[in-house]
Amino acid sequence: MVEEKPLPFQYQFAAGAIAGVSEILVMYPLDVVKTRVQLQTGAVTGDTYNGMVDCFRKIIKNEGFSRLYRGISAPILMEAPKRATKFAANDEWGKVYRKMFGVNQMNQSLSILTGATAGATESFVVVPFELVKIRLQDKASAGKYKGMVDCVVKTIRNEGVLTMYQGLESTMWRHILWNAGYFGCIFQVRQMLPQADTKSGKMTNDLISGAVGGTVGTILNTPLDVVKSRIQNTPKVAGQIPKYNWAFPGVATVFKEEGFGALYKGFLPKVLRLGPGGGILLVVFTTVMDTFRQWQTRQCPSEL
Repeated sequence: MVEEKPLPFQYQFAAGAIAGVSEILVMYPLDVVKTRVQLQTGAVTGDTYNGMVDCFRKIIKNEGFSRLYRGISAPILMEAPKRATKFAANDEWGKVYRKMFGVNQMNQSLSILTGATAGATESFVVVPFELVKIRLQDKASAGKYKGMVDCVVKTIRNEGVLTMYQGLESTMWRHILWNAGYFGCIFQVRQMLPQADTKSGKMTNDLISGAVGGTVGTILNTPLDVVKSRIQNTPKVAGQIPKYNWAFPGVATVFKEEGFGALYKGFLPKVLRLGPGGGILLVVFTTVMDTFRQWQTRQCPSEL
């Protein structure tokens, strides 16, 4: 398969931003449900969610449909830099690794390595937004915060500014595993699919590749995502060591106290979001990049 010449960083960043906002607008309610299920601990009660459908039903019945979009301001603001960083960092790190290893084109191993590094890069951008989103999505915080800005102000005032980066380590592991699975699978699935000569065929291939990549990435990183949600939703108390503090010890705690299944709490809404969502991301990103290439070709035909 012939690789298209990469566009400059600003084009990759803009395409990633557009792709990210498109995906979040379509799939956000599933993220709310995923977070609610992941934060559940303790005994089963009448308010406990028994699964994705039950969670949807109880949120709409008890809190109203608009609650499914509670906290979306933080993800919307996050999605542009987050997804832009994801795709731009993946392309830029790809250049670095191809040069480092003396390889002209990407291969499976480099795709996994590049994706993992891009995930680590991306995590530094998303942590504060993720923390605000988690706290706004939690049912227990329904009356605690008036919105995104109020959540930021109260978190910093009560727990300190460094709390905005609480969960950085677990977020980094979550993004390393997801991006490695996502970009590694995209490369492999694209190689396996029949080469498409039409625009619709290419979009179909991208949708399939992205959906498979998103699904595999989700299978790999869900235990770290469960722990990350709990770390970020735990208020800091002076002199007290939080129950969930570091990624892999947190995974061990969940496994010991709640069993292996608890490590995949919220998996169904998460995979339904990030499987198809991964396809949407790739299709929109590729389509926007193709549009930029066409503009560049018309303006500066000798540069491409």
